This record gives sequence, C-alpha cells and structure tokens, in this order.
Amino acid sequence: MLTGKDLLNNPLLNKGTAFSAQERADYKLNGLLPTAIQTLDEQVAATYAQLETYTTRYEQNKFLMSVYNTNRVLYYAIVGSHIKELLPVIYTPTIADAVRGFSDDFVRPNDAVFLDVNHPETIADVLKEASKDMPQVDMLVITDGEGVLGIGDWGIQGVMISVGKLAVYTVAAGIHPDHVLPIVIDNGTDRQELLDNPNYVGNRQNRKTGQEYWDYIDQFVETAKGLFPDVLFHWEDFGRANASVILEKYKNEITTFNDDIQGTGVMMAASMNAVANASNKPVTEQTYVVFGGGTAGIGVSDQIRNEMMRQGMTEAEAMKRFFIVDRYGLVIEGQENLTEGQTRYARPADEFSTPMATLTDVVKAVKPSVLIGTSGQANTFTQEIVEIMSANTERPAIMPISNPTELQEGKADDIIKWSKGNALVVTGSPSDPVEFEGTTYYIGQANNSLLYPGLGAGIVVSKASTVTDAMLSAAAHGIADIQDLSEKGASLLPPVETAPQASKYVAMAVVKAAIDDKVNRVDIADVEAAVDASIWKAEY
Repeated sequence: MLTGKDLLNNPLLNKGTAFSAQERADYKLNGLLPTAIQTLDEQVAATYAQLETYTTRYEQNKFLMSVYNTNRVLYYAIVGSHIKELLPVIYTPTIADAVRGFSDDFVRPNDAVFLDVNHPETIADVLKEASKDMPQVDMLVITDGEGVLGIGDWGIQGVMISVGKLAVYTVAAGIHPDHVLPIVIDNGTDRQELLDNPNYVGNRQNRKTGQEYWDYIDQFVETAKGLFPDVLFHWEDFGRANASVILEKYKNEITTFNDDIQGTGVMMAASMNAVANASNKPVTEQTYVVFGGGTAGIGVSDQIRNEMMRQGMTEAEAMKRFFIVDRYGLVIEGQENLTEGQTRYARPADEFSTPMATLTDVVKAVKPSVLIGTSGQANTFTQEIVEIMSANTERPAIMPISNPTELQEGKADDIIKWSKGNALVVTGSPSDPVEFEGTTYYIGQANNSLLYPGLGAGIVVSKASTVTDAMLSAAAHGIADIQDLSEKGASLLPPVETAPQASKYVAMAVVKAAIDDKVNRVDIADVEAAVDASIWKAEY
C-alpha cells in the first residue's frame, strides 16, 4: 500500500486536496497537503479556472499534461466536463504542436514506454517493468513517429500521439487508464532538424530500414503477445511504406487495428452512408476522387469499397469508381514506386487521351460526386474545382480531412459559398458553423475520436481474436445511424461532444459483430450491460 509522498506521486491514485481527513490520517498525508478538503467538482472548477488563463491551445495542452501527470482522475474529469472545448486541445489539432515541441519542452515521460530499436533484447524487460503495477493490459497504442498526422517524421516525439490517443480512448469510451500502454519505438529519425537539435531526446541516427527493422517489429509483436495474450495492438502514424505492411502481416495473427488506415477509412465510410441519405444517391452510385495516395487515402478507399461490396457490388465494380490522385497526378498503371495500395487502384494508362497531371484535370475529366482530401496540401480544393463539381452533381460531397488545420485542402466556409450551399462538407479539424443565405450549415468533423474509442472498447469487451471487416462496418453504421439528417444544414456526422454516446453505440455494434463472426473469446449474454460494465468513470 502506497502512503505519504509515494501516494501523492502516483497520478493514478493521487486525489490531491480531495483526500478525506480519515484518508490523510490512514495514508500518512497529514502535513503533506493544504488543510482544506475539496470535492472533485471543486477541484475541476478551480483547475479549469487556471486553464482559462492560458491564451493558446498549446499552453493549455501543456498545463493539462501537468495535471495528467499529477492526478489522472482530475485530468479526465476536467476534459470530460468540457469535451467540445478540450478534445481539440488534448488531441487534434493541438497534438501536432505537442509532437513538435516534445524534446524542447520535455519535463516528464507521461507514463509512456520508450523502446530502443538498437536493443531488441530489452523489449521484454521494458514491457514487464512498465506494466508491473497494472492490474491488466487491454490495449497498446504503438507508433514509431515516422508519419505523424500530416507533418511527417518526428522520431521519438511521436510518443505524444500514443499518449493523446489513449487519453481520447478514456474520455470517449471509458477505457481504464490503468489498463493501457502508450508506446513509441525509437527508430531514429530522418528529419535533419531533429538530428541537429541538441535537445532531441531520441536516438540521434537515421531510421533503420529493411530486414533489421522488420526483425525488431517481429520480436516486439511476439514479446507483447506473450506477455499480454488478449491485448489490442493499435498502430498509429507509421510511415506509408510500413503501415499497411504491418497491418496485412499481423491482422490474422493478433488483434490489431491501424487507425490511419482503418479508422480514417471507417469514418469516411460512415460519412458516405450519411452522404447517401442526404443526397438520395446510394454509396454504390457515387464516383470518388481521393486526393492523396498515402496510407490514409488508400485506407479510406478500401473501407468505402468494402461498404460498397457489403451493399451488393463486386470488388471489380467498386474499384472502377475510384480515382486516386497523388503528387504526380492520377495514379496510373506502370508508374514508378507505387505502393501496393496504389497499384490496386491504378487506372489504365490509356484511359484518358490527355495527361491527368493535376487534381483539376482529374475532376474535369471524371466529374466525381465525391472528393476526399488526404494529401496534407492546403487550399488545393479551389473555387474552380468546387464549381466544376457543383455543375455536375446536385449535392457534391467535398471533404478536406487532412490534419492539422493548416494542412486542410479547403475551408468549409469557402466550399459552402462556392457551391451555393449545396456541398456536403466534412473536415478533418473542427470547423465553425457557416451562415449562407439564411441557413446555418453545421460542419461534420471526420474526427476518429467518434470511431476508434468505441471500436477499441468493443474489441476489448468481446476480447476479439481478430478485427473483422464486419466489425469495422458495424462501427461505421454505429456512427451514421445516430445522426438526424432531415434538416437542411445538418452535420453529416455527430458533433465531437457526443463522443461518449457515439462510442457506446459503436462499441455495442462492434461487440455484436464480433459475436456474429465468432471471434469473441468471452461469452456475452447482454451486450449493453457488458459495455456499460467496462466504462471507467473519472471519480474518486
């Protein structure tokens, strides 16, 4: 039993000024705390008042992380009380600043696990030490920081992605904060400014590639699987060359999920079901241009394709409706250095009589009803492109979903104005409502916090042995089915402040799908009761 300073230094057990008089006596805390005894609500009010004195989101993020490292219940109580305001502070888009500033602003490791690619022999000891006081480990969120959001390779600093992702799991779905491990694999970095930064806290070396890298990943998976047999491996922000390979290699061997590939894809599948309802045009009849052929773009295409197949199309029929545009224009057969995913979606080289070198060229030729941006190229959804789509489609779906905000392909207010209010818009970062000709348009955010927490919770509750396509589809429908699209200007997706409610719907749908697919490893008689019982609440 921890007492005195040891108890106060444990953020998962510390209550700060909320320790009662009896607890202070029992745990040798008398004289180690101010005299006043406060309720959790009083602590939340006082701490939130401090938070409001910080003028930027990044300053707020750093202040909240100090609370996180001091009193975990208080941290989650504050965020849970102000979800709409603080979710963008603890994760997208502010998490990009936390990643960029990690080494320069380093104070504490945030209870994360740092695995050194140069020392595979230490993996087991590190994981054992990190988890030794935990009652169980349900989930690992793992990154190597090579493909962080839209800002690229940030090496060990990508650890903040794992920390932030798990915080959202807890805020939205009630995943127990003492049942999870945020992990970064320190494989060096190819970003020269980090290698030159005297404050950089990671391996000062270029990234290892090839067999040495894959041997390390193999050893990590085998070790973690042995230590935590029922754990969910959540992979996050790996480089485009590695992310899909890791998912494909292990998806039938362990319980695994990649949010960049599957999570973003499922969010967009949910968005497409909403578009179908709002436009009275089925998912199977839409034509898709995806601008950005990386892991997110291919993942989006794959999940929408799967949804089309679940609605009766063959794979070949579905694939014909996708046009992927990357840095060299339309992805076509025979191009050099195509990824496996790009190769699957490559169009015939002789399909068009003129080169499709730009996004505008493709939109003019293809006349898509749906345009999705995963490129990280700001302001590329131009007025010309929006007007072309509006001329050819009554309700064009235009979705600049790249993160962070400054990398979005377009702004919601511009798209609504240029389309004369007809576009169906989803953005990657929060967008304010848009007023146009007497109607208020509420902009859906393709925020994976509406998806992955419930998906992860459903996987954990069912102890699913694998993550099936039916479970992913169930998650997409779990989101789409809770939104009322009858009003003009209604958001296509639920607002982020409904994440706890959305997560419960998603978790229940995922558990049911796991049972139907017979991948659950525990018997569940009452799905809703099982999900409710799993939800951790921020209370003393």
